Amino acid sequence: MHILRAAHLGMCFGVRDAVALALAHAEAGPLTILGDLVHNPTVLSALEAKGIAVAQDVGRVTTPTLMVTAHGTSERILARTRALGLTVVEATCPLVHVAHRAVADLARHGYHVVVVGQRDHVEVRGLTGDLDCYDVVLDGDDVLALEEHPRIGVVAQTTQAIEQVWDLVTLIRRRFPQSDVRFVDTVCKPTKDRQSAAIDMARQADVVIVVGGRSSNNTRELVTTCARYCARVHHVETDADVRFEWFDAAKVVGLTAGTSTPDEVIDRVEAHIRAIEPTPHPVAGITERPR
Repeated sequence: MHILRAAHLGMCFGVRDAVALALAHAEAGPLTILGDLVHNPTVLSALEAKGIAVAQDVGRVTTPTLMVTAHGTSERILARTRALGLTVVEATCPLVHVAHRAVADLARHGYHVVVVGQRDHVEVRGLTGDLDCYDVVLDGDDVLALEEHPRIGVVAQTTQAIEQVWDLVTLIRRRFPQSDVRFVDTVCKPTKDRQSAAIDMARQADVVIVVGGRSSNNTRELVTTCARYCARVHHVETDADVRFEWFDAAKVVGLTAGTSTPDEVIDRVEAHIRAIEPTPHPVAGITERPR
């Protein structure tokens, strides 16, 4: 049984930087993070072990320093935080900042903003938090519920699958042919790279394992994408979730992971899979990753 890793997988630079920043500030003094820094239980447990607190609301922060998560937040929340006298540390991913600037630019030019994403996701709340009027769509039914506006500006949650985003942009343009519909592509490059690599990998695999947090949007998107090209796809958070019966008669196992999944978690999952069948069978055209 060969294990084929996707060419791009696992933790992105935005998450690595956010985690490093949190650990550095925790060494300097008490720190509270506004919400989950990233959507991965292994990472969150490691931060908790360092004494880092988590608060879901600014009003519940008891430390002098507050960190904004990698998913970002609105200027309104930042202003409220500073008004309370808290020191704000921003761990917002630079590519999320790009999305914020795109939203602000569209609104400034008179576009009604539509965000392709999950309505209650922390990143989407941050993107829309400074707007008085906006819409969030995730599927065709949501597009059908939209009202017409002379100008419609569309952006996306940075971890959405770009193919799905384009499909919804096309639907919006068809639904409102008289409107000026402007799309700004804010899906981040790490997400695009992982999606593309997952497709290449899934096409060659009998079974695909996707490693990442259950609440991670980009991980769930990888699961959905892989399922289009491989009939047997499983989402796991750690190696403890792996089941031996998943690999019955499998010759090639594909492996990918979300952008908040640490390397060591991916490695443990791979090691667990290898232990299921220690003697691999050669498969033409597949290069096995060195052990």
